[in-house]
Amino acid sequence: MLIESLELKNFRNYQNLNIDFDKKTNILYGDNAQGKTNILEAIYLSGTAKSHKGSKDREMIRFHEEEAHIKLMIKKLELSYRIDIHLKKQKPKGIAINGIPIKKASELFGIVNLVFFSPEDLNLIKNGPSERRRFLDMELCQLDKIYIHHLVNYNKILMQRNQLLKNLELRPEFIETLDIWDMQLVQYGKKLIEQRKHFVKELNEIIYEIHKKLSGNREELYIDYEPDVSSEEFAAAVNKARNRDIRFHTTNVGPHRDDISFFIDKVDIRKFGSQGQQRTSALSLKLAEIEIVKRMIGDMPILLLDDVLSELDSHRQNQLLNSLDQIQTIITCTGLEEFIANRFEINRTYHIINGAIGGKT
Repeated sequence: MLIESLELKNFRNYQNLNIDFDKKTNILYGDNAQGKTNILEAIYLSGTAKSHKGSKDREMIRFHEEEAHIKLMIKKLELSYRIDIHLKKQKPKGIAINGIPIKKASELFGIVNLVFFSPEDLNLIKNGPSERRRFLDMELCQLDKIYIHHLVNYNKILMQRNQLLKNLELRPEFIETLDIWDMQLVQYGKKLIEQRKHFVKELNEIIYEIHKKLSGNREELYIDYEPDVSSEEFAAAVNKARNRDIRFHTTNVGPHRDDISFFIDKVDIRKFGSQGQQRTSALSLKLAEIEIVKRMIGDMPILLLDDVLSELDSHRQNQLLNSLDQIQTIITCTGLEEFIANRFEINRTYHIINGAIGGKT
């Protein structure tokens, strides 16, 4: 899988940008706040319909403009795709694939397989469970269209059930409809639990060897899926929690409360791991993402590295850079020193200056 080119118009600080990418390593370098990360954000948006920062559409449109446009050209398994994203301040975004508009943003998932790695991801393990659930969801959505269907429906039903719980004080007669929502919540929730369980099992098979190598054979990493409730017990748990749900006006049981834990030598490093262990495990997780995508789709994903090298020590820098063979990588950084020091082969560089390419080599 390769990104061939990217065009931006009125996106973030770019009035117009046309950039062609090498099939191997591409480095976007320059001072802070020049627009390097904005290019990665546009690519990520083209693959997931969402900003990796969680930004709203109107926030990504250039100041004093009403609309922005992104065009991404990719090649995947010898097929060419054109992805167009049209952002509007007052209306929902428009998305087209090869010139054909799509009705649901979820239809975009799976065309571009991306692994995004930023300094914030180094804190994935020590931060809250919502970020780890987001990791599961984003990866599974890129790999499994059925998972997207289950997740979208589960979230929709969860939102409607919570709204019903809030309205029961004023309309107590609506409680008769709660059984219908419960049945649908369990139907889709059980599917999510089973799919997440299977994914974490596959991830464990890959990440064990990666982490062992990263730690110099000193540590063994194991990931444990922690469902809020098992798929077999979900229906009974929802029924048991009903009075509490009504009292607190929210759904207290389900996969929207899941988590994953990380163990080294039987120690939960979310709570008791050193910063070094947590960062090495986060790096292992990202490298495992690359391998699991390769296994499941038969092609390499595209790796986006957003100023990560400056946050890693020389050992972890080397481990990361040595893993980039045969994968198209787009890297942002302030300078080229780390690559020169590590004697890393650079295929193409772009000097980003205030929303423009100041030079390309």
